[in-house]
Amino acid sequence: MTNNPLLDFQDLPLFDQIKPEHVAPAVDTLLADAETALQTVTAPEFPADWTAIAKVLDVASERFSRAWGAVGHLNAVADTPELRAAYNEAMPRVTAFWTRLGSDERLYAKYKAIDPATLNAEQRQAHRNAVRNFVLGGAELQGEAKKRFAEIQERQAELSQKFSENALDATDAFAYYAQLGELEGLPEDVVSAARAAAEADGKQGYKLTLKMPSYLPVMQFAKSSALREKLYRAYVTRASEFGDPVLDNTPLIREILALRQEEAKLLGHPNFGELSIVPKMADSADQVIRFLRDLATKARPFGERDLADLKVFATQQLGLQDPQPWDWSYVGEKLKEARYAFSEQEVKQYFTAPKVMAGLFKIVESLFEVSIRRDSAPVWNPSVEFYRIERNGQKVGQFYLDPSARAAKRGGAWMDDVRARWLRPDTGTLQTPIAHLVCNFAEGVDGKPPLLTHDDVTTLFHEFGHGLHHMLTQVNERDVSGISGVEWDAVELPSQFMENFCWEWEVLAHMTAHVDTGEPLPRALFDKMIAAKNFQSGLQTLRQIEFSLFDMLLHTEYDASTAQPGDVLALLDRVRAEVAVMPAPPFSRTPNTFSHIFAGGYAAGYYSYKWAEVLSADAYAAFEETAGANGKPSIETGRKYRQAILEAGGSRPAMESFKAFRGREPQLDALLRHQGMVEAQPA
Repeated sequence: MTNNPLLDFQDLPLFDQIKPEHVAPAVDTLLADAETALQTVTAPEFPADWTAIAKVLDVASERFSRAWGAVGHLNAVADTPELRAAYNEAMPRVTAFWTRLGSDERLYAKYKAIDPATLNAEQRQAHRNAVRNFVLGGAELQGEAKKRFAEIQERQAELSQKFSENALDATDAFAYYAQLGELEGLPEDVVSAARAAAEADGKQGYKLTLKMPSYLPVMQFAKSSALREKLYRAYVTRASEFGDPVLDNTPLIREILALRQEEAKLLGHPNFGELSIVPKMADSADQVIRFLRDLATKARPFGERDLADLKVFATQQLGLQDPQPWDWSYVGEKLKEARYAFSEQEVKQYFTAPKVMAGLFKIVESLFEVSIRRDSAPVWNPSVEFYRIERNGQKVGQFYLDPSARAAKRGGAWMDDVRARWLRPDTGTLQTPIAHLVCNFAEGVDGKPPLLTHDDVTTLFHEFGHGLHHMLTQVNERDVSGISGVEWDAVELPSQFMENFCWEWEVLAHMTAHVDTGEPLPRALFDKMIAAKNFQSGLQTLRQIEFSLFDMLLHTEYDASTAQPGDVLALLDRVRAEVAVMPAPPFSRTPNTFSHIFAGGYAAGYYSYKWAEVLSADAYAAFEETAGANGKPSIETGRKYRQAILEAGGSRPAMESFKAFRGREPQLDALLRHQGMVEAQPA
């Protein structure tokens, strides 16, 4: 096929031209090129030289991964039956190549023969990672074991993709067309959006879905307990035996776990949890489990207090003697309104998407000494925006921003890389990094700009933190530039760090304007938000620990060879009995849409959020300690953070970068203080 946009690497991906029929021919071409490159560099006469290998193999494999990354991205944000079919048809071949590349013993031998003394510091770190990854990729396996390892990788890729598809399809399949009387208590913009969605379907009433901009406001604000129950039951049973059997993820979970256990044993590890720890900051699965249990012990008294508060308020103020699981968000919202005299809905009126973006850019520009400008690029949807980041007039990175929730777009929020910063060995030119920043916010209604909740704002800052890590790197070696090569349990540091700014008056003052009046957020309302900042933080912390501990125990204790059909849920029940204080209903099927661990790379790694939160809270404490009298963040501290953490990327161990910034190892105190989980000392 001529003029295939997936084969155009001159500059930016041609997202507006890529069609499903382009996928197979592009994969054919790029796979052949990469195969040829692999055969070339593994030939006996080819030198064991870092740059020589990079010029041939890294150039070919980078083009392949960029093109496949574009296909995978479109599959996540603009899913169609045709694209899904093309993606799934090509995926086994793509997976097989990467598995073969990572386990090629000839290539492994070449890398082991490279003399580290001939490499610079960045290359030495990339070389260490490469040798380790060959071992993890099965390069030391022989015969049947190696063949089986490759089969496991291919099957796992298929299962993860299917898990993700089922979760998306089960979410998209639900729609309830409510009558106006059922919507009492819902915010106006949510009602307007529901009406517009029903009209777009040619239906009467108000369309409610399980997408977050629709689902969450119902759970928080709808006075009708029956309506809340209807959506809640649908939400927590997605992709399970309670719905369409074709979309049930239960058998996929069991097969994924069995394959991971088999993979770990093949590589000489007792379980997948221990295997997953090898390239991470943590020393062992046991250390992670102890960390989580220690944090649970510290958080539990606060969680118990939070739940007691909710129960008393539900009984005395709302007449709910026996609150059900679908009532808690509603009770919590009402208690917050009563205790702090404001609601999420009131705050949301001040966070218009354009103003929030401008405020985010302002803090990034001032803190990290860069400028952000609109740029142009081919995009996959009219709502997508494109920007460039410059320092001293020089482009350092670019990013796509895709903020809106829509059908055929995967839920959640994420940052992904389009390409990495790289001093290209083939041309000697510097390739600048590009990122995807994807969210799922409600769109504007009735001609007004989109309104974001404060949670939406922190989500945006979070993903932008990942983006900055990717785009502000000054590392020239592709495999350790930006987020590449950063330990998985440290990769959330820059993202969680950015969330802190969403609670600073100096920052919020510049990013709010009432949707109707244009007035900025009143200081009195901000003070109420601060007072409510740690509202139910005990419950929220225990919830994250529940997910994290379940994930790690699932990958260390669950034995697929002896497992019974209900064992995954039984393990979750055991974890909940240990750490949770709020009971879950027996029909809940949380694992069936736990995409982070079954389709998103966080297997035996969900603890990373809490682990990195310790790092990010302690890092932010440095800004608190150096803030000016007016509360403005210190530019000097921002510069030190940028240089020690963001610019260093994966070019050295994360602990070294943290110590370069903070001068010591991380401490837990700042996290507990930030989340209000410190007992007040008597005066």
